[in-house]
Amino acid sequence: MAFPPRKKPGFNPRFKQVEPEHRINERIRVPQVRLVGDNVTPGVYPTQEALRIAQNLELDLVEISPNADPPVVKAIDYKKFLYEKKKKEKEMKANAKQSEVKEIRFTPGTDDHDFDFKSKHAEKFLKEGNKVKCYVQFRGRAIMFQDRGEVLLLKFAERLAEVGALESMPKMEGKRMIAVFAPKAKKK
Repeated sequence: MAFPPRKKPGFNPRFKQVEPEHRINERIRVPQVRLVGDNVTPGVYPTQEALRIAQNLELDLVEISPNADPPVVKAIDYKKFLYEKKKKEKEMKANAKQSEVKEIRFTPGTDDHDFDFKSKHAEKFLKEGNKVKCYVQFRGRAIMFQDRGEVLLLKFAERLAEVGALESMPKMEGKRMIAVFAPKAKKK
């Protein structure tokens, strides 16, 4: 009976070593670097001297801009640097506005009052920066009045011309005639 070959001790393919996203301390392998940071005299230093300066300040030497000539390194606490970077990215993500698609439904026999009411809502949505998808729902025999639905959507587009732009002409999808409006860019 033959046994399968033994794997090397300590090797597990599921747990591979994760490389840090920045080169730090001894991983920086260039002859000279441009050193910056607090409590440090900025300038071009040999890598070993820059590393010694950072160690004397009990800080890490982190490569900030590897493509510069010479590469820019900063004497900082690496864990604190990663924390601040993560915090800044989270804040930027929170500030980024996600636009939504709001839906407004009509029927071929929508009354003028309902039309005005729905168009005010659509204007509000577009001013907030959201897209508006409006559709005319045809049920049963109402499918015969497709021309009414198209007229209704074109009238809606005319009404929203100041705050939104019609992305494409009204088109049929199943028993719905759909038109999508995008908010107009705000003038600065």
